[in-house]
Amino acid sequence: MTIQQIKQRFNIVGNSPGLNRALEIATQVANTDLAVLVSGESGTGKEIIPQVIHQLSSRKHKEYIAVNCGAIPEGTIDSELFGHEKGSFTGATGSRQGYFEVANGGTIFLDEVAELPMPTQVRLLRVLETGEYIKVGASKSQKTNARVVAATNENMLQAIQKGKFREDLYYRLNTIPISLPALRERGDDIHLLFRKFASDFADRYRMPPIRLDEEAIKMLNAYRWPGNIRQLKNIVEQLSIIETDRSISPNLLGNYLPVHSESTAVVVNPQSAESISERELMYKFLFDMKKDLTDLKKLVVEILSQTSGIELNTDQSILVNKLYQDFGSSPHQALLPQAVIPTNIQELETEHEPFTIHEDFEESLSLEHRERELILKALEKHRGKRRNAAQELGISERTLYRKIKEFNLAE
Repeated sequence: MTIQQIKQRFNIVGNSPGLNRALEIATQVANTDLAVLVSGESGTGKEIIPQVIHQLSSRKHKEYIAVNCGAIPEGTIDSELFGHEKGSFTGATGSRQGYFEVANGGTIFLDEVAELPMPTQVRLLRVLETGEYIKVGASKSQKTNARVVAATNENMLQAIQKGKFREDLYYRLNTIPISLPALRERGDDIHLLFRKFASDFADRYRMPPIRLDEEAIKMLNAYRWPGNIRQLKNIVEQLSIIETDRSISPNLLGNYLPVHSESTAVVVNPQSAESISERELMYKFLFDMKKDLTDLKKLVVEILSQTSGIELNTDQSILVNKLYQDFGSSPHQALLPQAVIPTNIQELETEHEPFTIHEDFEESLSLEHRERELILKALEKHRGKRRNAAQELGISERTLYRKIKEFNLAE
């Protein structure tokens, strides 16, 4: 079966190299019993890969079971996967088959496998290595011939380093790795998917399909799509239902495309009157850069004072004290290596530029005023919810609390 035939059979839209490569690998390993680990961001459609593998394999007439490991409580997941015997725990009024028993000879898809608790990971490793498992409350092991396909949107190597996931289980699951590309990496597939969803919703709601003009297509392709295909589908459905104009312009589309922050994954509607403008964001970034530079100057001065006995003037002392009040630490906790500390202040001077510490008060006050405005706007927009305000501002809650106290904004 060709890749194009697979796409038609499973209703897969797109021609990007990353998607085609994932389908090629799935086709090649379908008739083996090897474990497969599908990776990719949330919303990229990872669930289609195990279906392709199952339907193209000799197991297609047996059971296919999809399990969301993150949706099952830790106390019951062993029972769900491996079954239990009567009386093995409170409420176990009878014995129960687990998914590995039901899917014997078929395929079991473990979605969000990184969410499995450690004891369950040990049980799963034994299934993968020996094909054996023990029901909860039982003393005798059973055999299963279920093929395991797992999926995750997490960085598994980081999960292993944090002690969240077993390294041996990772390598056992990752016998055949398949990676699905993020939507932003799929180029023209974005518009193809938009048209597919627009047609589907037009049929569902019995209305003409929406379409994008040329500029709107460019905006669609330039957007980063943090929610991937799932987000695109939701936006197309919203446009299909809400907008009476079937031709979508960039201004109209912009109302539905939130601005995505890489660090926080928080969205802000750029068309909203309450959102932070580009100018305000620029002020915020400038202030943060200026603050970092000022803090570095203070650290250097304090290190010089502590290590070389250089006497600081009054203004410099005030700056140093303020720095360590902010950090809540001791001046002795210096961050610069001793090897780079000069023996006297003159070594920091050049014939062109002497070493000085000064503050442009007018600029500082202006930036502080802008920062205060940003914080007030964010708090007002989110009705005092500091977590949401901090996410929109791109700072931690701890920093926001400190800023609220600094600017005396507490209610």
